[in-house]
Amino acid sequence: MKRSIIYVPGFVALVFLLISCVSGKKFSSLQDTSKQFMNERDAFKTDNIGLEMQNKELQARLASLEKQIGTVQQDITAAQNERDKAVDDFNRVSSKYAELQNAQEDLIKGNVKETQKLLAELETAQANLQKKEDLLRQLGQNLDAKKASLDELTFELEKKNARLADLEKILDAQKKIVQDLKSKVSEALLGFENNGLTVTMKNGKVYVSLDEKLLFKSASWDIDANGRNALKKLAGVLEKNPDIQVTIEGYTDNVPYNPGNSQLKDNWDLSVKRATTVIRVLLEGSTINPKRLTASGRSQYSPVDDRNTPEARQKNRRTEIILTPDLTELYNLINKY
Repeated sequence: MKRSIIYVPGFVALVFLLISCVSGKKFSSLQDTSKQFMNERDAFKTDNIGLEMQNKELQARLASLEKQIGTVQQDITAAQNERDKAVDDFNRVSSKYAELQNAQEDLIKGNVKETQKLLAELETAQANLQKKEDLLRQLGQNLDAKKASLDELTFELEKKNARLADLEKILDAQKKIVQDLKSKVSEALLGFENNGLTVTMKNGKVYVSLDEKLLFKSASWDIDANGRNALKKLAGVLEKNPDIQVTIEGYTDNVPYNPGNSQLKDNWDLSVKRATTVIRVLLEGSTINPKRLTASGRSQYSPVDDRNTPEARQKNRRTEIILTPDLTELYNLINKY
């Protein structure tokens, strides 16, 4: 099980002076605080994935609605054709009925038997005419129902389109915020990228990864001048963007830390110590609110390369600075749906 240690910036100096004397209870409390911040970070990731899935689901539902509309339109066309045919039949029967009426008038004084035959034909024609009228009325009602269904589906489609447009705007706004932040960080650290420092965008956050060689000597937590310079440039960006939350995570390789006479006990202590040292450098001479910063140590348990080689261990010895923009307004929009 991974364990994380969170050092509260207001007491961090005292904590490291007395680190060797920290009780198990306080150590557990710091772990719980770290886990809480990590859970919040994962929640942002889950929200972002959920938003993407919602977007895909809406697109699938829109496709289904469009298919239904096509089917209804075909039904309407068929109903209209059937109605037109019924109208033609109705007109033919009406014409026949008129002819029989005329014949009845001509023969009313003639052969009674012939007259009765004509009367029977006339009654049959009347019955057929009534059936055609009933069929025509039913077809008209069916056509009206189909049109009402089409109107309802069209209205639903418009609502889904509007919601999809809103969600796409939210996604675009979120991506733009993160992209703008990445651009600012990359511009500030231009001279350091590909020289032990990388800036990437992942899960709606900006990750600044610094190799051990850029910041620390082996088994040390003292930052050299070059690493301090990079952190100062990053601090300038953070000062101008006060809504960004910052998490500093220290990582080590799987070689057991040999403390000697050091106050640190193992790789856990070393990873946390490096993270808090980075925080101190970011805060030196800056106006950054310490409440925005979180330090945690991941020790050796989250490697980027699982191989047990010198090259892999070098990759795993790193410090990651995770920048999380304030997306509260965007998520409030999402919650309205």
